[in-house]
Amino acid sequence: MDRSSKHGRRNGVSRDSSGSDSPTYAHVNDELVPMADATVSIRDRGFMYGDGVFETLRAYGGEIFRWDAHADRLADSATAIKLDHGLSRTTLKNRIDETLAANGLDEAYVKLSITRGAQPGKLNPDPVTDPTVVVQTSPLSRGGVNSDPVWDGPATLQTVKTRRISDRALPSHAKTHNYLNGILARAELRVSDADEAVMLDTDGQLAEGATGNIFFIDGNGLCTPALDGSVLPGITRSTVLEIAAEEEIPVNEGTFDIDDLREAEEAFVTNTTWEIRPVDTVDGIDIGSGPLTSLLQQSFQKRVEEQYYSTADEMANKN
Repeated sequence: MDRSSKHGRRNGVSRDSSGSDSPTYAHVNDELVPMADATVSIRDRGFMYGDGVFETLRAYGGEIFRWDAHADRLADSATAIKLDHGLSRTTLKNRIDETLAANGLDEAYVKLSITRGAQPGKLNPDPVTDPTVVVQTSPLSRGGVNSDPVWDGPATLQTVKTRRISDRALPSHAKTHNYLNGILARAELRVSDADEAVMLDTDGQLAEGATGNIFFIDGNGLCTPALDGSVLPGITRSTVLEIAAEEEIPVNEGTFDIDDLREAEEAFVTNTTWEIRPVDTVDGIDIGSGPLTSLLQQSFQKRVEEQYYSTADEMANKN
């Protein structure tokens, strides 16, 4: 059995006309369809208004990383925007598994989207009777110990003028299709060519990146903005905090300004795809990774290895 697979699948994807890897199928409204035919209605509220929720997930060895935590956050997001889609987490998980299997993927990026569906073109939503559900995937390299990261080197961060939307305006714990806030922040990076935006909240305090959570290390331990501000509760973020507790690393979830980050001893950003990505510079100021970042990276990779690959390795050795 392939060491990277629990289910014997390989990362089998087609190649498009440009020669790049391209998944063959997507899952659209309870049906596997070829990518070329994967479409939604122009009346879909996700298209018209950004009226939907989504989760970005990662598959290791054919299994979704921390599915229960992602499913909980998806449910919280749906509740926050009053989207009663009526689909169980078992149903959603089955659609993800079917999409991975159809594309022959064990190592993958997965995006699960749910919208209020196609409705008349008015702002007031009708009760949801036929939600739009889409699962799409992209191949990634194997995770775990000694894995190759998906990013090219440590990240360069740049503080942007675009502020993180207040939780009073749009619930910050909800991962919605309305992602214009992050898009505008990323658009500002064209001038600096930085990898990630540093977003401040409306009070000028450190919030998060456009696509991930921010951590830094000062003389007292590990620091990250608290969730009572305009911060999305990242799944990788929570994993890092669990590892820090196990390693007895002091953690300060609090309120910080940009100078706290610029003067940090180490810094890193987290999201589902990047996992833990060290930071090289912030606003042109050298930060660099260090021993604590490395420890957290190694512990994260060890967790992935033990939870998603050890069983496959044991089975392969028995065979």
